[in-house]
Amino acid sequence: MDGDAKPETFDRLVALLSDAKARFRVIEHAAEGRSETISTIRGNRPGQAAKAMVLDVRGGGGGRRHVLAILPGNRKLDFGAVAALFDARKCGFASPDTAQALTGCVAFRPGETSVQIDSFYLARHLQGRGLGAAILQSLLDDADALGKPAMLSVLRGSPADRFYRRHGFVPVSEDDIERTYERAPRPKP
Repeated sequence: MDGDAKPETFDRLVALLSDAKARFRVIEHAAEGRSETISTIRGNRPGQAAKAMVLDVRGGGGGRRHVLAILPGNRKLDFGAVAALFDARKCGFASPDTAQALTGCVAFRPGETSVQIDSFYLARHLQGRGLGAAILQSLLDDADALGKPAMLSVLRGSPADRFYRRHGFVPVSEDDIERTYERAPRPKP
């Protein structure tokens, strides 16, 4: 990062909270896509947490717009209601590239020897439709282009274990809480 680059989103948030003398704590944990599970890790009820999603809202004369939706961790997003709120015909998730560009949040961190996939979540009602596989494949294509293995961690016993194994990940380590997976880079065609 050059000297003119903005600090990472996480660092900016911590600085804002600290400057405002807000009481907070950072809890580091493996990526997990279910509000109930992550709330257990963090020690709160799902309704006390918030989840954020970047949405793509289209049609209805307003053109294409992006919206940040933040809702309690125990609530499900009503895409139709969001579309109606913005007088749009359609609402869906923004692409990972768009969400990253708008928020600075990364689901994909290239490192010296591997690419770490840190934040890969998909709402339960969207699972089983191929969306998660398409997003993951896009991330894996980027890792392959770099010639590096992709790494991620999943809570032991999570249904995500089967999903990642189907996509070429193999377990490389585990502890009482999580299992770490690796997927070797695919050769360039």
